[in-house]
Amino acid sequence: METERKKQLQKAYKMAPTFYGVIQIENNLTHKRFIDVVPNLHNRWQFYQLNLNKNFYRNTPLQADWNEQGADNFTYSVLWKAETADVTNMRATLKNLKDKWLHKLHPFDDNGYNQRPKDWEEN
Repeated sequence: METERKKQLQKAYKMAPTFYGVIQIENNLTHKRFIDVVPNLHNRWQFYQLNLNKNFYRNTPLQADWNEQGADNFTYSVLWKAETADVTNMRATLKNLKDKWLHKLHPFDDNGYNQRPKDWEEN
């Protein structure tokens, strides 16, 4: 019986829609935020926590604040999402989406952890 239940759960997981989107990690003390776009939102917060806990983003302000202030002072949220089913070029879609949200939120310098794009122009 356990094997059959496991197969049902695996099938349901494979049939579930996949979402891409825009995520935010916010420092609750400084309100600085990190904005990123991801091709699959499933388990994304666990992915970032694992990498930050293992010091993967060393030499970055986000990693420094994470190490100094602790994981409990950060929150994760999905700012926008959509199903991947209709996307024909995920790479281009994500690039355009990130540009849009960086222009919208300006998560740079005192406002955030993102690097200002080299071709940045204020709109």
